[in-house]
Amino acid sequence: MSRVTDERGRTSTLARWRITTRTWAAEMLGPRAHVTPLEPGWAPPVVLLWAAGRMINLVLLAVAFAVAKVAGWTFGPEGRPVTGFLDFLSGWDADRYGTIASQGYPVVLPLAADGTIDLNNWAFLPVFPFLERVLANATGVPWQLAGVLISLGASCAASLVLYALLRNVTTVRSAWWALVLFSLGPLSFVFVLGYAESLFLLLIFGALLLAVRRRYLLIAPLGIVAAFTRPGALALALALGILLLGRWMLRGEDPLPRSEVVGLVVSGVATAAAGLMWPVIAATVTGEPGAYVQTEMAWWQPFLGQGPLLPIAPGIAMGWTWLGPLGVVIVLALVGGVLRWIASRPVRALGLEIVGFAVSYTLYLFAVFLPTQSIARLVLPLSPLLADRRLSRTRRRRLWSIAVSLALQAAAVFLLWTLGNP
Repeated sequence: MSRVTDERGRTSTLARWRITTRTWAAEMLGPRAHVTPLEPGWAPPVVLLWAAGRMINLVLLAVAFAVAKVAGWTFGPEGRPVTGFLDFLSGWDADRYGTIASQGYPVVLPLAADGTIDLNNWAFLPVFPFLERVLANATGVPWQLAGVLISLGASCAASLVLYALLRNVTTVRSAWWALVLFSLGPLSFVFVLGYAESLFLLLIFGALLLAVRRRYLLIAPLGIVAAFTRPGALALALALGILLLGRWMLRGEDPLPRSEVVGLVVSGVATAAAGLMWPVIAATVTGEPGAYVQTEMAWWQPFLGQGPLLPIAPGIAMGWTWLGPLGVVIVLALVGGVLRWIASRPVRALGLEIVGFAVSYTLYLFAVFLPTQSIARLVLPLSPLLADRRLSRTRRRRLWSIAVSLALQAAAVFLLWTLGNP
């Protein structure tokens, strides 16, 4: 009797899970209320907002630069004195990209005093420095300016694509205010630095827009390029798998043509394969198995000390290292809080394409990244979630959102750029 009861209980639980999953899929893939077509002339206001955001970024960075000059602060990983403003916009990781653009990647990996692989440029992917080199060679501008120009152009295009994406899934007001927060957010200053974030966002937002419009096969080239621009493309591959599962569950009500199945499978597999290739390339060029992972671990040592890579555990390991059990609880609570936000009804209203990617990317960050100061910019691909209507429901909330964003941006410019690395 007990075994029969247990089997019935498991069957009942599985049935409820299937019903809930199908209900959510139908909700997120169904018709979207209050969505209107993009009107003629929608792009210029977006570009004006983008330009305003970049002017604010540059003003805050110029103030930070002036203070650093007067105070005689050193800057960047080498601890060099601050020189020109263009160099100030091209420090930290941007300086690494510049080195790759001019010298390529090391064939022989540097070793630390204890014999482990030391910090080196294999931690940085090649698309952005390649574009820097092409632009610098074609125009004669220094690589620093080339990097800033690429970042500016990509951030403008990313703003346009993000707005178009959100206008396909939500109301005009929610889409516009999401763009406002994206343009003025705490880490928006990276859009005027020689960093790869802007380009990666453009590729991810473009892939999601194609997914919403069901142009699945066209996602493949964007996913492949994204995989060699910034870590994170594997989350896009998983999101496409989630989308295929959702479409398959509803194929009776919403036909799923074979061409769309092929598009999702090809784009997902191609993106996943590209996302796994860089460690293979690093190992092949250097002759060192695990070259990429060991290089990443060199950055982890100040936070975790010596030790093997623990998949799906670096955040937990760091929490335990610094705060013991409380640190683990904090890390799990943060991840759980984000996932709960994503699962909330206002966010689910943005559709399975955005929700699936948000879940995938959150789990990806949890699996492979440490919750260090860099996490603030690593969450930028989750920007479509800013279209949560609760953030712009009232005038007071909108004003507070802008005020908090600008205050945090000023703090981030000083703490995460001028005094420390983002």
